[in-house]
Amino acid sequence: MKKQKYHIVGVMSGTSLDGIDLAEIVFTYSEAQWKFEIITAETVPYSSFWKDELRDAINYSEEKLERLDFKYTERLSEEISKFIRKNNVQEIDAVCSHGHTILHQPERGFTYQIGNLPRISKMLGQTVVCDFRVQDVELGGQGAPLVPIGDKLLFSEYDYCLNLGGFANCSFEKNGEQIAYDICPVNIVLNHYAEKLGQDFDEAGKLAASGKVNEELLQKLNTLSFYAEKPPKSLGLEWVKEHIFPLLDTYNNSSEDVLRTFTEHIAVQLAHQFSDTSTSLSTSASVLITGGGAYNSFLIERLKKLASVEVVIPSSDIVEYKEALIFGLLGVLKLRGEVNCLASVTGASKNHSSGKIFYP
Repeated sequence: MKKQKYHIVGVMSGTSLDGIDLAEIVFTYSEAQWKFEIITAETVPYSSFWKDELRDAINYSEEKLERLDFKYTERLSEEISKFIRKNNVQEIDAVCSHGHTILHQPERGFTYQIGNLPRISKMLGQTVVCDFRVQDVELGGQGAPLVPIGDKLLFSEYDYCLNLGGFANCSFEKNGEQIAYDICPVNIVLNHYAEKLGQDFDEAGKLAASGKVNEELLQKLNTLSFYAEKPPKSLGLEWVKEHIFPLLDTYNNSSEDVLRTFTEHIAVQLAHQFSDTSTSLSTSASVLITGGGAYNSFLIERLKKLASVEVVIPSSDIVEYKEALIFGLLGVLKLRGEVNCLASVTGASKNHSSGKIFYP
């Protein structure tokens, strides 16, 4: 008999390197519908040491990566244990953790998230559901995005769900199928240039707003071949290092001008999703925006100027912890043996129940 209520800790670490998101969530299944309540949530910021490690790991040897994985799994279990103790979280059904993506090369049949070693369940003394992407890539999928099943089950009242994290991705239902894909880089690029100006991120887009658009650079960004590809498609740091940073650094622009130009590029690419006849649903579609980019008011303002959509920014709990929430749900679906990965989204050979379950 499947349970109707699940007490979960959802854990996410994204490519924007903000930190480890932790959320205590209760999921309830009743009358063929999922409901959720976020009880408490917090983000544990990364130290500059960990930011550098996670950013540079893409270049590590296999042996060095294994050592990092071991170290990161320990760090992750320490932070999860602290969160559980501090908030007196009891009778947990599972900790559902994404880990942290170091390598994502689905075209080569490869994706690697650290922090998913089996020993994590022993260290926590809890059932752990994790490593959600690998099986999808083995089935010929992109291994991303995985959040759309959560959009479908928890946020179906919106036409589009748009997440603005390290990358922008959107999901929506069309002709009875869930469609989702990565659109373009966001904070993985903006944070990089904000750091050159001594800031961790561009607060409210103020730095970008003070710069000028380089039209020639903007045009080159907008004509990158990825944007013409049809979904399913996904992006990783590798692509940014190969195509974005070299292009941005070709021009002798101030960091403010780079931020202004790239913010415009993001707005153009987002607006394109909502005006492209192959993806757009209606002219007054509602778009739920979450992730750190939802607080970039300059970017949101530019998007509103370029696209005729109703922008909905929810409560801060959902803006900041939607991915931790949804990886919690992916874990619950895995525990129930139910589909949590959609072939229509990732391009895998079939819908499937992805993730590994480790017991203490």
